[in-house]
Amino acid sequence: MKQHAFIPMNLPHACRVARRLLDFLVALENHHGRQFPKAMQAGGDLVNLLIQYDLADENPPAEEARKVAEQVAARARELVAAIEEYELQSDRMGQWVRNLFECLEKAEEGLEISLRAGENPKSLQRPA
Repeated sequence: MKQHAFIPMNLPHACRVARRLLDFLVALENHHGRQFPKAMQAGGDLVNLLIQYDLADENPPAEEARKVAEQVAARARELVAAIEEYELQSDRMGQWVRNLFECLEKAEEGLEISLRAGENPKSLQRPA
């Protein structure tokens, strides 16, 4: 397993990453001319869980932040399952998934699950 640096929890940035994921899903729907409802629902849920922290531009108190991070991680896992189901994997999608997990202090899980979302294992963006 690759080593990763500790990245402190950053729920505002997690929201920005989730919005990028959702925007990309919308673009994929438009490009393919078909819908991906499970992926869109999970992506929308991620943004809804995180938007208040982006607007405040700060994390909540530690206990609340941990609970939110667990909820977000659970929905992100569902999003990755939907990405696999609809065969929407891409290097960019995988990178955003990894970044999202990094923002939740779950960098190790992010390294693994990002591969399922399509991140190239040899990507120069992956931690060494």
